[in-house]
Amino acid sequence: MVSVSPDAASSTDPRPEVEHDVGIDAPGLNYFVFALFFIFGGITSLNDVIIPKLKELFTLSYFEALLVQSAFFLAYLLIGIPGAKLVKKVGYMRGAVIGLLTMMVGCLLFIPASQTAIYGVFLFALFILASGVVIVQVVANPLISLLGPQRTVHSRLTFAQAFNSLGTTVFPFVGSIIILGSLAEVTAAELEGAELTAYRQAGSEAIWQGYLGLAGLIALVALAVWVFRNRLKGEEHAPSSGLAGFDLIKRTRFGFGALSIFLYVGAEVAIGSIIVNYLMQESVLGLDELSAGKLISLYWGGAMVGRFIGSGLLRVFSPGKILAFNAIGAIALILISANTTGTVAGYALLAVGLMNSIMFPTIFSLACEKLGPRAADGSGIINIAIFGGAVVPPLFGLIADATDSLRTALFLPIACYAIIAGFGIYARRPAKEYVAG
Repeated sequence: MVSVSPDAASSTDPRPEVEHDVGIDAPGLNYFVFALFFIFGGITSLNDVIIPKLKELFTLSYFEALLVQSAFFLAYLLIGIPGAKLVKKVGYMRGAVIGLLTMMVGCLLFIPASQTAIYGVFLFALFILASGVVIVQVVANPLISLLGPQRTVHSRLTFAQAFNSLGTTVFPFVGSIIILGSLAEVTAAELEGAELTAYRQAGSEAIWQGYLGLAGLIALVALAVWVFRNRLKGEEHAPSSGLAGFDLIKRTRFGFGALSIFLYVGAEVAIGSIIVNYLMQESVLGLDELSAGKLISLYWGGAMVGRFIGSGLLRVFSPGKILAFNAIGAIALILISANTTGTVAGYALLAVGLMNSIMFPTIFSLACEKLGPRAADGSGIINIAIFGGAVVPPLFGLIADATDSLRTALFLPIACYAIIAGFGIYARRPAKEYVAG
């Protein structure tokens, strides 16, 4: 079957684009993958809710509070390659079960974190939780690419990411009610000694109760995946070296794409992490913590709506051009927010979520295009690149603390989006077939 991509006519490569519509034989498995996207997306966005909570409980600076994201996204650096190796050894379905069970353990660790009322224990629980998320993502991203024809991979992955966004929309809204809604009139800054410890233990109860419910949900999904563990047919993985995919960085398109993932996740997470505090400022919306927390859903909800729309647009227009357009749109919205006040400033920043919508799946699929049997290795490296979520947010916090201004710090994600726009322009042409060696 021969298919011509949107930009094939302008390509300098005279060879026809040959597409093999061969996918893994697993009817109905898409629904399980959608459930995985929903869960790990929702769990990741809950960080935006617990950051202001922990910041208040432990009287943290922005830099210290954003270490929540560092603890979480550090797992992508440390678990990305081992996760890819694990998946290649046990298979996609069993790998998903292992990842889900690890996530469940991470959720349960919030119980001792609450009882000890030690910030570092919360960070450790987040790292374990994220380790499971990484393994699940190593499974989900390439698997959804393989469950159908190559010609619709950009659209299909974007549609799956829409379920990720559904999770990021629902979880923060519910989490804000459970976690931020429990804030008392007194603050940690007014207490000390035994009273402070008791306040932190009581205040963190809402956190572990929420994550205990999540552990139960994850257990059910893990059981369902385990029951259907042998349903996947035609699964293949190429052997890899001890570095499991780092050689792919030499492929310019993949290396640039991995950098773009690093910057995209960093920018998206940094903005999501400070939305509550940003909207609480008198110069913006002047909201209380609970009301601001509920609006996080608009940020992630914009991404959800954009992904459903984008899954259709990516069937018609060049993925690279759409990526560049959205990155430039994000820059424009941040500039508007940073240079205005009131409603315009608040909702312009929330609207950045709409621009983020197609970025991760489009960057991923453009970077990994035509990797063939090296798809799992590529996914592992891309998951390492998600480590940007551990680096950019604390840098954002350092700038905010140093300048005493969240607005000034917004210029950091602007720089990230500018580079992503460059990748979109670069990757607008079809990729060449991967050749080993």
